[in-house]
Amino acid sequence: PGCSVAQVPVAEGKSVQQTVELLTRRLELLGAEKQGTFCVDCETYHTAASTIGSQGQTGKLMYVMHNSEYPLSCFALFENGPCLIADANFDILMVKLKGFFQNAKANKIESRGTRYQYCDFLVKVGTVTMGPSARGISVEVEYCPCVIANDCWNLLMEFMQSFMGNHTPGIPSVFGTKHDSIYSPADTMVQYMELFNKIRKQQQVPVAGIR
Repeated sequence: PGCSVAQVPVAEGKSVQQTVELLTRRLELLGAEKQGTFCVDCETYHTAASTIGSQGQTGKLMYVMHNSEYPLSCFALFENGPCLIADANFDILMVKLKGFFQNAKANKIESRGTRYQYCDFLVKVGTVTMGPSARGISVEVEYCPCVIANDCWNLLMEFMQSFMGNHTPGIPSVFGTKHDSIYSPADTMVQYMELFNKIRKQQQVPVAGIR
């Protein structure tokens, strides 16, 4: 199924939670029905210092992700690199590989929220948190019957406009690389990885002092 994952900015004068409520209320007014909850999480691992050679190599980041939609799988993604889909025991393997990859625990980030079904669309509106605080909002929209991502982009966009308005995202970069090939769960996880990294970077921008 073709799927779009996007960040929605917090509405002016509202909190993250109030903006999530605005979005879900719009969905419910359209006739979307609640269908349980979802969670996507992401832990960052960096190459252990001992494994980086003296040739000035830079350490690589690896993201280990889980998605409640695929409870038996674990996704390992490298930035700009391949996505490995493994079984849930992969987490235990990462503990054993701690001499090579170290967990940047402070960087754990996740999105949790409610799943909605509307006709052939599955919508997940999530609150993105890092540590104890809410950092942003994610919206995932999936058009279930279609397996060729590019075939359903116009439909996805039209539906997203009905409740996201002018915050409707552009076509995901992963669609551009797929062409006419079949969309897979890994493509969704790549979109979440990009969204989480964007939100992390937004947190690192220093806030200008009051003049």
